[in-house]
Amino acid sequence: MVGVVSSVSSIKALWETRIRRVQEEEDQQKRKKTGGGATGRLSVGVWEDRAVLAQLKQKLQTEDGRLILRIEQEEWKTLPGCLVQLSQVHEWQIHRTGLQKIPHFITRFQNLLVLDLSRNGVTEIPKEIGKLTRLRELLLSYNRIQFVPEELSSCESLERLELAMNRDLNQLPNQFRNLKKLQHLDLSMNDFTCMPDCVVGLPALQWLDMGGNGLQHLPDDIHRMETLHTLWLQRNQLDKLPDNISRMKSLDTLVLSSNRLTDIPPLMEDMSNLRFVNFRDNPLSLDVRLSCRKTKAEDDEDDREMFGREFMQLYIQESRKRASAVLDIH
Repeated sequence: MVGVVSSVSSIKALWETRIRRVQEEEDQQKRKKTGGGATGRLSVGVWEDRAVLAQLKQKLQTEDGRLILRIEQEEWKTLPGCLVQLSQVHEWQIHRTGLQKIPHFITRFQNLLVLDLSRNGVTEIPKEIGKLTRLRELLLSYNRIQFVPEELSSCESLERLELAMNRDLNQLPNQFRNLKKLQHLDLSMNDFTCMPDCVVGLPALQWLDMGGNGLQHLPDDIHRMETLHTLWLQRNQLDKLPDNISRMKSLDTLVLSSNRLTDIPPLMEDMSNLRFVNFRDNPLSLDVRLSCRKTKAEDDEDDREMFGREFMQLYIQESRKRASAVLDIH
């Protein structure tokens, strides 16, 4: 009987050992499969990144010593994270791609001098943009931006900013005046009803376009814009000009076509620096016409510019004559 019990115990132990070994082998195979699958997926991701990176590298061009990433008329609604491996790029030119968002990893591109994302679907300027202290040009015209973050004022090297045709954009942060080097600003075809005070306070601004907005008046202290030489104000709702516009000593180009102006300030007669001025398509109260003249340089640009200035001066002279005649009558 003892022999039988001993034999049964030995058989049981043998089978338990076999079962344990089988289970261990199965578990090991499962771990291999699981690990192999993860490795496979990882490998696929790595290869995808390599393929996209190779595609991006084909978009790189070198011009005037600058490394430029140029993508046009392709579908790139988002930019891949592997792009950070090209952080040495100096300029992005990404147009008509349907890009919807400026990636937060933009801060990794500390060598970036120009960020040109015109004609896309960008809805937001990320706060991280303020960390690009070497950025000189930010071009975001023809997008869907409604808000400019105050962090943009930390881009201390910014010289050119274009935000034309974002439609709903109607204000700028007060900190905007801290852009001490900004020279060129395009805010045309948006929804501004007045010229922001922070724009008037920009110390280096030379060129400003606010055409195609809803401007109803200009600031009385517009003469603070001492460095401004070009001012585009066409297609607004201006019905008068402040007298202090005559104190803008650097202004040589002033476009005021298609507004609601009924008069020209007499003080503007002394603006000898004004080379080109345009009052076309305004309901001016006086019907003043220059005498017909034919010149050899009829189509010359300088002649056309002088024509606008001549009209302004003749209008002011005629206005003074009529005012004097009224006084004489009384």
